[in-house]
Amino acid sequence: MEPFLLPVVFLAVAAAFTLSASAGFGGSLVLVPTLALVLGTKSGVALAALLLGANNLVKVFAYRKTLPFRKAAVVIALVAAGSFLGAKLLDSAPERVVTLAVIAGFAAAFLVETIDLTRWRRSGSPVMAFAAGATSGFSGTSGPLKGLAVRGLALDRLHLVGALSMASLVGDATKTAVWTDAALLRGGDYLVAVACLPLMFFATFLGKRFNTRIGERGYTGLFWTVMAGYTGRLVAGL
Repeated sequence: MEPFLLPVVFLAVAAAFTLSASAGFGGSLVLVPTLALVLGTKSGVALAALLLGANNLVKVFAYRKTLPFRKAAVVIALVAAGSFLGAKLLDSAPERVVTLAVIAGFAAAFLVETIDLTRWRRSGSPVMAFAAGATSGFSGTSGPLKGLAVRGLALDRLHLVGALSMASLVGDATKTAVWTDAALLRGGDYLVAVACLPLMFFATFLGKRFNTRIGERGYTGLFWTVMAGYTGRLVAGL
């Protein structure tokens, strides 16, 4: 990475990680398009996964007292399986196909949001979880589908953020392993992640502080604001 691009990466990291720690997801909404723009789609998606994975490790530590391991186990396993499949597809796909997949991922999420899933929320969580992982592995972002999958577990605010953090960590770790093996991630990318560590801790605990102050109603509003942000990106890309 060129040195003059580092300030752009650091600003995107700070914004993405604060949002992610506040809502439990949404970091890719900021980080993936920024890094894809400055580094190219494949390299940007891969580096975003590495940075988001490291940040999700910090988030899991920050929310360690509200991690619903048993309730979220199936969702997490399916996110990992989907992420592995999607990451393999990214490795073999042309750059243009990956770019179109990013747009298609948002289109799918938009269509899902137009359907009333209240009755089927719990039974649909496993399907959403696998689709979220596959979309994330192929396009770098799965926020809407992952949010719906975890929200279907009917958790309170802090446990919901904990579940989202665990699912994101497992998915990003899976993608990072695949892309490191495929040489989409190199030593310089890991140095960037290490350089961002202090920022990760600051942004994560700032986001958690905000989360604990807004209450259940405020968090619900934040959750759907992030979902609207993903939909807005879809509309802007049309």
